[in-house]
Amino acid sequence: MTAVAAVAAAAVGAVALPAAAADHHPGRARAAVFISNVQYDSPGRDDRSNRSLNREWVDVTNSTRRVVNLDGWTLEDEDGHTYTFDHFRLEGRSTVRVHTGIGRDSHTDVFQDRRNYVWDNYSDTATLRNDRDRFVDEVSWGRHHDHRGGDHRHGGDHRGGHRH
Repeated sequence: MTAVAAVAAAAVGAVALPAAAADHHPGRARAAVFISNVQYDSPGRDDRSNRSLNREWVDVTNSTRRVVNLDGWTLEDEDGHTYTFDHFRLEGRSTVRVHTGIGRDSHTDVFQDRRNYVWDNYSDTATLRNDRDRFVDEVSWGRHHDHRGGDHRHGGDHRGGHRH
């Protein structure tokens, strides 16, 4: 009888683990493209040098195996500073880093070509929209939220927004 109970407990544990993991980040696995990381306070002195500006960035990740055409997609802050992706295709299972300063675009890094900081160090929201201006994802930090890493609200099936 104890062997049967042990097998049953193991089966219940195996079933319970994926459900608990899925509940921890609901919808994350289904989000095809999302903001995966933000460096809103560039390390070192904020001297507006191109080096400092480029140390401020947002990572956009494609979690699918398919290429996603980001042409016309936008990344915007609360003040309306907007970066528009131009003829950019994000490979499957890859990330592009959107730097604030000036630089040469590649398949892993693109540049907003700005001479001033975009992301507020104390409180801001990075919002990603597709080429039809539909909400895709956002990350907020500062006065809106308690922890430095920022909060996510994903689009798609979770339009009402979820926070983790």
